[in-house]
Amino acid sequence: MTSLGLYLTKKSINKAEVARRTGISKSRLSQLSSNETTKLRADELYLIALAIDVDPCEVLKEVCWEIKLAK
Repeated sequence: MTSLGLYLTKKSINKAEVARRTGISKSRLSQLSSNETTKLRADELYLIALAIDVDPCEVLKEVCWEIKLAK
């Protein structure tokens, strides 16, 4: 499961409802939630955050927590 998938599960988010609100297909949401190689686009992240009524920065921090600057 991806970081986005874990976040949505932790928040008990209904993916079908998110798909309906955002226009992102259920299959795309499923890919974003379960496939580590699937890339989440910024516009998708923003729409998901709006649909679940959270600050997009919160979602970004949850999804990208492991990204660090190179030393």
